[in-house]
Amino acid sequence: MAARDTTRVEPAATVPRVLGRIRGEMPGPTLLVVGAIHGNEPAGIAATRRVLDRIEAEKPRLRGQFVALAGNLQALERGSRFVDKDLNRRWHPRQVGALRGTVPASVDAAEDREQVELLEAIDECLEGATGESFFLDLHTCSASGCPFVTVGDTLRNRSFASNFPLPLILGLEEQVDGALLEYLNNLGLVTLGVEGGRHDDPSSVDHLEAVLWMALVAAGLLPDDLPGLDEHRALLERAAAGMPRVIEVRYRYGVRAGDGFRMKPGFKNFHAIHKGDVLARDDCGEIRAPSNGRILLPLYQGQGDDGFFLARDVKPLWLKTSETLRRLRIGNLVRYLPGVRPHHEWYGTLVVDTRVARYFPLDLLHLLGYRKLRREGSFLLVNRRRFDIAPPSRS
Repeated sequence: MAARDTTRVEPAATVPRVLGRIRGEMPGPTLLVVGAIHGNEPAGIAATRRVLDRIEAEKPRLRGQFVALAGNLQALERGSRFVDKDLNRRWHPRQVGALRGTVPASVDAAEDREQVELLEAIDECLEGATGESFFLDLHTCSASGCPFVTVGDTLRNRSFASNFPLPLILGLEEQVDGALLEYLNNLGLVTLGVEGGRHDDPSSVDHLEAVLWMALVAAGLLPDDLPGLDEHRALLERAAAGMPRVIEVRYRYGVRAGDGFRMKPGFKNFHAIHKGDVLARDDCGEIRAPSNGRILLPLYQGQGDDGFFLARDVKPLWLKTSETLRRLRIGNLVRYLPGVRPHHEWYGTLVVDTRVARYFPLDLLHLLGYRKLRREGSFLLVNRRRFDIAPPSRS
């Protein structure tokens, strides 16, 4: 497909909720895309516009449906991450249930109105899905560095992520609460988050566009002989040269309102750090790295409560072993181990007494497909990710 010099999003006031909806002549999978769920990340809108415009102009053979939505329109117009609340921390089932069917004008908070409208658009898209459904969440960040993809660790998500020559981040969804990615993953969609680069870097738009084209092919909406696909892959390969293939997030530093958090300048995504390194400061003094690792998403913007994340490299053998054990359903035996019991209210959740099950660490739980919900003293709450191997059945 012909190149196009478009690096800027259109004026924010003119951006519609539904950026585009294209249905192929043949039934097939659904690819749902959301850009700018944080209003200071317009690159996802610009990248999506490029793809939609080229599909409309060149009309390649398309199966299924491609639906692209804009996230936080009010924050986008202001150029801020959010207006009242972070829209990407509000997708808890209870919150969604309370807002579903609500009239947007009847709620007060800006992000509640945004969420009602976005939820309606998502529901409409999924109601029209006839095959497997995929979701792309397009982001940028306040730091420089290599673009990357992030997934909830299901085998289906891993398989989809393997189509992109970018570092794969595991465990990020355990560190943040109420993300849209997690909500849709729990509905059975194959989900992928993408960090394209720094907010104001034009190459971030190029990276996100390349991921979009590759996702349309990998999900089965467009043929794998799509013109220009090799160039998009090469662009991402150059951006990721020298980076680890898979890393796992192990630590999040949370920022509290009014604590004067200031990230030390100069960090990029995947920057190697050592235990004791000064990473930031706040009103109480220096903030040092609690362990060796790589830094992700250091906070260089005013809004947001994720100061930084620390991650470690994952060996390929770990992924292969994990896949084998999960396909053998070994994880079903965890509940029978000493110190492990089902949660009395939450179906599918286990309570692990780490005083008893001290030789059954979180690493092994991850290996078997469990994710940490939270820690309560010596007790660890974990559950299995839904639809790890197969999509939900259609009745």
